[in-house]
Amino acid sequence: MENILRLYGLPYDEVYPVVCLDERPCFLIGDIVQGLALKSGHVKREHYEYQKNGSCCLFMAIGPLTGKRIGQVYDRRRKVEYAEFMQLLTSQFPKAEKIRVIQDNLNTHNASSFYERFDAQTAYALSQKFELHDTPKKASWLNVIEAEFSALSRLCLKRRIPTKAILEREVFQLVKERDDKQIKIDWQFSITDARKKLKRHYTKVNSVNEKI
Repeated sequence: MENILRLYGLPYDEVYPVVCLDERPCFLIGDIVQGLALKSGHVKREHYEYQKNGSCCLFMAIGPLTGKRIGQVYDRRRKVEYAEFMQLLTSQFPKAEKIRVIQDNLNTHNASSFYERFDAQTAYALSQKFELHDTPKKASWLNVIEAEFSALSRLCLKRRIPTKAILEREVFQLVKERDDKQIKIDWQFSITDARKKLKRHYTKVNSVNEKI
């Protein structure tokens, strides 16, 4: 946790940018019965019946200090898709020597994915472009990309979207709009705050922390 909080406290460095990454499953749901037509001053009404049209996965990354956003929709969430998204990520930071990636500890989130998708030379070169930082288990709240997913969910993803094509169109439009506005993430929780508010956990590890 403190390692992640340290990264959030660093000033922006285009040579070593900090980027937060995660995936979100998206279920494609269509209507069986057409809902009532919209009327001014009324909320949209949907029939309780719906049709499942499969699923896809939204990969997202954000630079907390710049508001730069990268999104891509894939059919599945495997090592192959992770590797392809990470390659896309490198193209968005041409001046970076190392991209510091904050992510959860999913079993696809490591350099082995690069070797399963690309030839050894490409995979090795890609692995050297990243400095991977995993959040602790049960601590997804430490990844600020969750705030972006929350915004996208409120603005778009929480309603019924029947096809991948429609989802891509609407999500990419939102991502571009928010990217153009450079909406940043103002992270407030510091290492000092963590040691105060989570003192009982520090003390459980070592009783000397009772004096913090």
